[in-house]
Amino acid sequence: MTTWPSPTDTLRHDSGVAVLDKASLLLSVLEDGPASVSRIVALTGLTRPTAHRLALALQRLRLVTRDARGRFLLGPRLGEMAVVEHGDRMLEQTAPVLTGLRDATHSSARLHRRCEDRQLCVAAAEAADAEEDAVPVGTAAGLWTGPVAQVLLAWEEPDVLYQGLARARFTAAMLAQVRHRGWAQGSGGPAVDAATLAVPVRGPGGRVVAALSLSGPRTGPRVREFTATMIDAAMRLGEACDG
Repeated sequence: MTTWPSPTDTLRHDSGVAVLDKASLLLSVLEDGPASVSRIVALTGLTRPTAHRLALALQRLRLVTRDARGRFLLGPRLGEMAVVEHGDRMLEQTAPVLTGLRDATHSSARLHRRCEDRQLCVAAAEAADAEEDAVPVGTAAGLWTGPVAQVLLAWEEPDVLYQGLARARFTAAMLAQVRHRGWAQGSGGPAVDAATLAVPVRGPGGRVVAALSLSGPRTGPRVREFTATMIDAAMRLGEACDG
């Protein structure tokens, strides 16, 4: 049985300012996905009052948010700043492309960009029945699990790919398959019963600059049909990219 490293095993939190170290430790737990206060306490060793107080303070700063089940997850603020910093013509064309993709597939369509070791949702068109499972624009997630992470890493330079695989829950062989077929599929959406399909968006020179994803209960059974539609949408986004 594989045991995944905890945040306390893999990250150092030694800024010299105790409250910042504790906040960093809490955020590192959320990089792996939504977590309750009990899970945060179990993984960090923080006391329950401290973990709850820090989470609420980070929520007020919009560095943390909460899902429909009351769990904490990474919030939109850092992502929004990254979107502003890296804004380009592609984002100006994203809304109609994602809306068209959502309407054609009845699934949630999202655009993600890589920011160091995170995947950021920079645009989204949510399906009508995805209210509880929506991913707010600016939401950040770890880059080591799910189809979106696989697409964002698969075409990276060897040194970057190697670093990404150090914590990944997928293997180099799986990324080779992604490169071969040109897309990734699996779980990794916010809903337990949802499947996610992701394809690369390529900018100048064929460089992968983003990942386009489709998530919903209908996505898995119709992957062959949806893949062609998504690749077409990704090509339109890539044509608008300024690199």
